[in-house]
Amino acid sequence: MATILARPATLPGRSTPPPGHLSLNTSQRGTPAAIPNKHIPHCSPGPRPASRLISSPTSPQTATPGTETTSLLYPPTGYKKANVSDVPVYALSGANLAQALDHLASQPLPSAKHVFPWLHGLHADNQLQLAFFIARKKSLRRTPRGLRGITIVKAAGDLTHSKLKGAIAPEEILQGPSTFRDRTEECFLECDPREGFSVRNFQIQACKMATVSDIVVYGDAGTPAGEVERLAGKISKAQRAWQRRLEGPNNTERPYNTFVVTDLYSYLESDHPDLIALDSEGCMTDKVMDFFHWERLEMCAMSAPAEIASNVWLGPTPDPSIAGHEILQKDDVPSFDIMIEASDIAQIPDSRTYDVLEDLLDGRTQIEMTHGAVPQLEFPGSGAIMPPTWSQNEVDGLVEACSWIYRQAHGVVDDRKRRDSKMSLGAEMDSDGDSAMHMDDSSETEGRKILIHCTDGYTESSLLALAYFMYAECLPVHDAWLRLHMGKKRNFFAYSSDVALLKAIQPRLLHASPKHSGEIAQLCPPVPGWLERMDGSLPSRIMPYMYLGNLGHANNPGLLKELGIGQVLSVGEPLSWEENATGEWSPEKMLFVDKVQDNGVDPLWSEFSRCLEFIGQCACSKGYLLKRA
Repeated sequence: MATILARPATLPGRSTPPPGHLSLNTSQRGTPAAIPNKHIPHCSPGPRPASRLISSPTSPQTATPGTETTSLLYPPTGYKKANVSDVPVYALSGANLAQALDHLASQPLPSAKHVFPWLHGLHADNQLQLAFFIARKKSLRRTPRGLRGITIVKAAGDLTHSKLKGAIAPEEILQGPSTFRDRTEECFLECDPREGFSVRNFQIQACKMATVSDIVVYGDAGTPAGEVERLAGKISKAQRAWQRRLEGPNNTERPYNTFVVTDLYSYLESDHPDLIALDSEGCMTDKVMDFFHWERLEMCAMSAPAEIASNVWLGPTPDPSIAGHEILQKDDVPSFDIMIEASDIAQIPDSRTYDVLEDLLDGRTQIEMTHGAVPQLEFPGSGAIMPPTWSQNEVDGLVEACSWIYRQAHGVVDDRKRRDSKMSLGAEMDSDGDSAMHMDDSSETEGRKILIHCTDGYTESSLLALAYFMYAECLPVHDAWLRLHMGKKRNFFAYSSDVALLKAIQPRLLHASPKHSGEIAQLCPPVPGWLERMDGSLPSRIMPYMYLGNLGHANNPGLLKELGIGQVLSVGEPLSWEENATGEWSPEKMLFVDKVQDNGVDPLWSEFSRCLEFIGQCACSKGYLLKRA
């Protein structure tokens, strides 16, 4: 049986997410495995919200190779020694820290060639990564010289409150004592991946940059006495050990140093608010750009709830921690009567689930709901029903879910669910032999308002939303994809398995649709060629005039035409269109950037002006452009 629970009403002041759900798993397939590497595209079919509380500063210029980054913390001759025995640690005031960070932010960015592929992670045992990046130049494994940053570490590591901007926990850079050449000493983490290949090892970059940074340690009112100095001593020893490994034991000059903030955190909050990411209560200050937080806001804004069919809405999971934010304000979002959450670990609901939920909605149960709580149902997310292993039970469950949602949204009563059915000898049948559905004349409502949702509002919920859209509007797969995106202005991301499933069950979904005319031809209309070449996803509309897509989208001219895209900018790989397709596109409508691959090595700087000029021409022509990389 799937989960049924009451979701509490939104609490604007609440900073923690809603509690987890109880799962009653009775599926014959057992507990499903979560789909790995879920792709979350950044897409919007309309213009981005104009309102912003924070404007990102202009990016610093890029330094030429070999340029050394300067810092107010180096050399540390102007700072007093802190009270830490046997290792050099320096005292730093809040004002000193603010000045040092401002100075560093004004420095030119290091050249990409200077820091990559070092930042990708080049472990000595990772032959695959090494062969790709440094097969022709062994010196690329060396730590870049002249690179200098500032890493802020909070003692005790609790970053849920009292967090300075950019602060990390000690565990993100230190691994504890280790032995190297018969010497046991504090060490930085060996963060380079030992195996596998990736040009997007973002998770290691904080630790790698700490090895070429001056490190500042601070604490808050709850930090144990002496913990800041103790941690600073460990970090200073790790810096020295790292230097010995890179340059040998004879080099005594320390290129990077450790500092402790001597001012109380309460003083930093009052006198240097621009340093504060989270205050002592754990609240965001909006003084510091938190990219994770803003990504969440942008995702919720561009996938904000919208009505895709009568009384059925599609959107992100309500998040009390960001509810009420300026960019999320919408006047036309109603209070929902039912919420259906799509997730990778949910099960197909069975008839008992619907019975219990209907009893709850109609007040025929002893379960007491908190005032303002919303009953919730769970359903498997996109990509969770995989071909060719799906079962008939799963298909039955998907069709029944669409039918149940329709009945709830339209106030339709299924005779099979009538409480007076015991008085009749049999349920009334319609012309197709199915149980008839009637409007409930005794009800004063016009149906219940339903939200189909998932965390980001456009990934896991796509399968159920598309299936229901097909069912409610009697649309074939290709029309459902286009109308949901272009007509309903919805962002969604589906998988190739979702396309295969919905194509396979399309006749059954359309035959069961309340809008089915009874004609056989309506069940299996001609399939456009672009659908056969689609992987389930659509390119993402990120500007009013521009889509962002992949090579598959760019190589599907039929899909581009349906979306109204008339120009293509392709970076890295040429397009492989059939001859009859290329004739409809003039050369000035296409730009191919050659000799640049998405491999973490090839730079794009020299191509920016040409690409921007091409994009600008599209913006002026009031057409749509597809940019793929």
